[in-house]
Amino acid sequence: MGPATLAQVLRQLPLSQDPALLVGLHTADDAAVYKITEDLALIHTADFFTPVVDDPYVFGQIAAANALSDVYAMGGRPLLALNIACFPSCLPVEVLGEILRGGAEKVREAGAIIAGGHTVQDDEPKYGLSVAGLAHPREIITNAGARPGDLLILTKPLGTGIICTAIKAEMAPPEASRAAIEQMTALNAKASFVMKEAGAHACTDITGFGLLGHAAEMASAGGVSLVFHLHTIPLLPGVMELAAMGLIPAGTYHNRDFLNEQVSFDPAIPPERRAILFDPQTSGGLLIAVAGEKADFLLKRLAEEGLGEARVIGRVAEKGESLLRVET
Repeated sequence: MGPATLAQVLRQLPLSQDPALLVGLHTADDAAVYKITEDLALIHTADFFTPVVDDPYVFGQIAAANALSDVYAMGGRPLLALNIACFPSCLPVEVLGEILRGGAEKVREAGAIIAGGHTVQDDEPKYGLSVAGLAHPREIITNAGARPGDLLILTKPLGTGIICTAIKAEMAPPEASRAAIEQMTALNAKASFVMKEAGAHACTDITGFGLLGHAAEMASAGGVSLVFHLHTIPLLPGVMELAAMGLIPAGTYHNRDFLNEQVSFDPAIPPERRAILFDPQTSGGLLIAVAGEKADFLLKRLAEEGLGEARVIGRVAEKGESLLRVET
C-alpha cells in the first residue's frame, strides 16, 4: 500500500456532532459556521499562501481579499481578522510591513477590523488571514443547496493561475497582468450581497482547486451533476494564448489528476481549453446556483454593481454518471 493522500488523512479527522455547528467537516465548504443564537451565526475561515506577484503591498491585498472571500461565499459579513504571516530573516522587515499594510487596507475596505495575528520565521514569505464573520443562521448559503434546474453564474473570469505563472516567467502581456491583479484585489462583497437578494440556492468561491474542483465539491455536496457550456465561460485577456504556450501552473495538473474520473469532456475540447478549467485561481469569483427564473435578475443586479463580466456558464442537472460535464 502506498503513502496516504492528504484527502485520506483529512477524512480521518473526527466529525463533531455538536448541533450548534451548522457547517463543519461534513462538506468541503468554504468556512465553518457556528450558531450562537437563533438570530446569529459565526462564520470562521483561514487562508494563506506564498506570493503570486512581486509587489509586497499588492500581495497583501490579494491574500486578504482571498481569505475574506470565504465569508462572502456563505453570505456573511466579515467582522474581525487576524494576520497569519511567515517571513524569512534574509528579507528586509520593511517588505513584511508592506504585505501587512496591503492586507490591512483590504480588510478596512471590507468594513472589518485587523486585531492582531501571528508571525513565524520561514524560508519563504507566506501571508493570509483568519477571518470571523456574521450572518443569520437561516441566511447561510453553503455549497450543498444546488437544485436540478438551477443555472450557474460565475462572477469573475478565469485565468489568474496561468497569468501569475506568466508573470513569474516575465512573459505576461501588460494588459493580462493588469487585469489579473485588478481582479485578484477585488472583494466579492457586492456579489455576495446581490446573490442573497436573488435567493441563491448554493455558492462557492473559485480558488485553488480551480473552477472544476470547486464545482465538483458543489455537485457532490448537493447530490447533483453540473453541466458547463465552454463557450460561455469568461476568461481574462491573454489566457488562451498563454495556455497554448504551456504557461500552466503545476497545480492545474494536480487538480486535473484528482478530478480525472469525475469530469466528462466533449472530445472536441482541446487540452489547453481543459487546462484553463482546472487552473488554480487566487481570489477568484463566486460560482452561484440560482433558480433559472431568477438568473436574469441576478445578472442585471451584478451589472448594476459593476460586475458586468458575470455570466451564466452552465446548469444543474439530476445526478448522472459524471459529477461534471463540459460541453462545447
